[in-house]
Amino acid sequence: MEGFLQFRLPSWLRRLVTRLLAIIPALIAIIFFGEKSTSNLIVFSQVVLSLQLPFAVIPLVMFTSKRSLMGEFVNPLWLKFISVLVAIVIVCLNMW
Repeated sequence: MEGFLQFRLPSWLRRLVTRLLAIIPALIAIIFFGEKSTSNLIVFSQVVLSLQLPFAVIPLVMFTSKRSLMGEFVNPLWLKFISVLVAIVIVCLNMW
């Protein structure tokens, strides 16, 4: 994003800001729900990540299977089949 926005920060400041932004939700959960809530927070975060996985996998399979986008690096037919199968399994597991 830094190059896209034409907004420069020193690397140490960028790392500090991103790590602080990442730890704030965990600190809020620990403060409000106690230290024992951390395991529930980890499980919840993994559930959220697993629900987001199809939104990354399906476009990835679609884009890497298009010869017009990938040229000579397009997925071979056998890899397309396996990729679609894996995507279907991920979606079905999330629906279950």
